[in-house]
Amino acid sequence: MTESQPLNASIIHAGATPQEAVDLGDGIFMSRDISNAYRVLTSEGDVLINTGIVWSAAENLRRLSAVSANPVAKIIFTQSHDDHIGGWRQFNQKGTETIAQANFAHVRGYWTGLGAAMTRRSQYLWSRDQKRQMVERPEPVISTTFRDSHAFELGGRRFELYATPGGETLDSLVVFLPQERIVFTGNLTGPIFGHVPNLYTLRGDKIRYVQWYLDGVQRVIDLKPEVLITGHGDALRGGAEIKRQLSTIRDAVQYIKDETFKGMNEGVDLWTLMGRIKLPPELAIGQGHGKLPWLVRAIWEEHLGWFRFESSTELYHVPPQAVSADFVELAGGTGPVVARARKYVEAQKPLEALHLVEAALVAEPANIDAAKVKLAATQILLDRSGRENFSEVRWLESEILRLNKQIGA
Repeated sequence: MTESQPLNASIIHAGATPQEAVDLGDGIFMSRDISNAYRVLTSEGDVLINTGIVWSAAENLRRLSAVSANPVAKIIFTQSHDDHIGGWRQFNQKGTETIAQANFAHVRGYWTGLGAAMTRRSQYLWSRDQKRQMVERPEPVISTTFRDSHAFELGGRRFELYATPGGETLDSLVVFLPQERIVFTGNLTGPIFGHVPNLYTLRGDKIRYVQWYLDGVQRVIDLKPEVLITGHGDALRGGAEIKRQLSTIRDAVQYIKDETFKGMNEGVDLWTLMGRIKLPPELAIGQGHGKLPWLVRAIWEEHLGWFRFESSTELYHVPPQAVSADFVELAGGTGPVVARARKYVEAQKPLEALHLVEAALVAEPANIDAAKVKLAATQILLDRSGRENFSEVRWLESEILRLNKQIGA
């Protein structure tokens, strides 16, 4: 297995080495983390924008305390994911106001309610990158919430907060400093700026509404920022360049939405659309976080739901795998099925191979030959991935590790 890493992996580890807070200018300091924490200095107390993940809390506190002895007057969460709120207890002081969008409690509610399921799925995907187990921490106590917008002034600086529910969560928001024309977008456009958004995550979450995403990006464009600070990576500077990149992201997602709608109206099936829709060269953007066919499927299921009008069996509880063993038996047993799957691997058709070999593994879960063919097909998919999309790469790598363990390699 190649050791080259998808771009997201480098972002996740950016704050892991010994380092100090980064001076971004204008009295703003960044502590790199899985999701960065920012301290905005004012003469009447400082504003924290996100607090990083729980296991980095002490280090984020050390870095950001070194740049200012001011009290923390306010903490703002651009969203409620664990890598944004984990250090709240360390930064929160007597008199600190914590601000979040009004959907914060709703999002935290289903995240904690599904904690076991989401942890299990996340660990399967990310155990190579997040070596530490999530430790228990108190839920942040929110002082102030708002629906669409909220503003305050502190130490001569004005802060404007705007809801952008099309980001990674329904409680996503952006923070705008109008005097300096600086905007903090959090993860509105995902952890890798300029890439296809993730309207659906493999680890599981609610599908993000595509029109709300487009509206959120447009809302930032309309602010006309000169500096754009995201939840990850370095700041982007220059109003013209920021507008160009945001407009490209917006137009690319709009194109995918329009083409998906067009295909649905024409009666084209989901699988065909997932393979057919491609971005034109002038709108080509990276797919390190989201992936174009996943957007197509997310848009389809957001608008038409999970029933595809293909089979009555979609309406009931018996899955296709329930009769996989019957098909294998009718084919003469696992031997012929695995042999046919191996031919697909040799023909560089890994998905066809997986459909067959997974049926064989339903019939005979311990079949080593079937596991070897599945391993070979999965390796082809990983090799073809270009190791660009983080979730795709981590899923395939996890499958390869599991299959190697099953085979005894």
